[in-house]
Amino acid sequence: MNILNNKTKIQTAQLSLVIGFLLFIVKIAAFLITDSSAIFSDAAESVIHILATGMVLYSIVLSSRPPDKSHLYGHGNIEYFSAGVEGFLIIVAAVSIMYFAVGDIIVGPQPKDLDIGTLLIGAAGIINLFLGLYIIRKGKSTNSLALVADGKHILTDSFTSIGVVIGLVMVLFTEIYLLDPIIAIIVAFNIVFTGYKLIRESIGGLMMETDNALLEKITTSLNNIRQDYLIDIHQLRFWKSSDNIFIDFHLTLPFFFNIKESHEIEEELSEKLSSQVKYSQIRTHFDYCEPFLCKYCKYSPCPERQAKFTTLLEWDKHKLISEPIRE
Repeated sequence: MNILNNKTKIQTAQLSLVIGFLLFIVKIAAFLITDSSAIFSDAAESVIHILATGMVLYSIVLSSRPPDKSHLYGHGNIEYFSAGVEGFLIIVAAVSIMYFAVGDIIVGPQPKDLDIGTLLIGAAGIINLFLGLYIIRKGKSTNSLALVADGKHILTDSFTSIGVVIGLVMVLFTEIYLLDPIIAIIVAFNIVFTGYKLIRESIGGLMMETDNALLEKITTSLNNIRQDYLIDIHQLRFWKSSDNIFIDFHLTLPFFFNIKESHEIEEELSEKLSSQVKYSQIRTHFDYCEPFLCKYCKYSPCPERQAKFTTLLEWDKHKLISEPIRE
């Protein structure tokens, strides 16, 4: 499954890189025709898109390598680094756009042939819109932060193009050419915001920030496969690395279960959980029950019960990540 998953990610990144390069040529042609600051801002972001997508492709190839002695959990975290670099490059592009736009405001903008440039940028924006949505969908289906980040960047590029087109149409109708660099600056501020979000998400991943949506999914999955002899689960921990999700937790079983029975339960639990949480790798630490846990245990065949079952332990997310119950 992972081999097919990695192949899909690499092919998607390659598609993004090829289309990004072709659209960059279109935008550069539009800028040379018009000498428009707004179109320059769009072309500048495409340069960053090409560099960032190259980084995404490299990170996906690297993250697909199997674990080795130097990286026991694999190389997947490079995708977080890639997303952070892409966010930084986006901000660099925005600063460059602002610099040249302010220069045009001071000197006085003199764009030309805006009708041709508007058509070219509009076509590029529509292509990027569909490409960005496609890559985000592929990124989510393959659990790749790098592809999702690339798709979001392409969508930003698309929205930038659409904004530029709207602005250029206004210039064509009003002949207020000062609108051209002003539009470029507005576009640049929007790009900065996108870059910040990517950097924030990258840092969160590298710091193993808790993904609450994933925590809810794991919690729901564990409740779906809960059995009476699974007395308690606690100290749940998980983290993501590329398309892998590592999950570990402590599982309390009746103390009289032997090693073979416990191992069979672990295998069954791991198989069911990994079928609901894709690309997950589960590690279980077994704890044995103590008499004070009898009131929480629904396992009716228990021959060692010392108290009646009275209280159902709710396996919500707060309970699962907490410490074990104490007497």
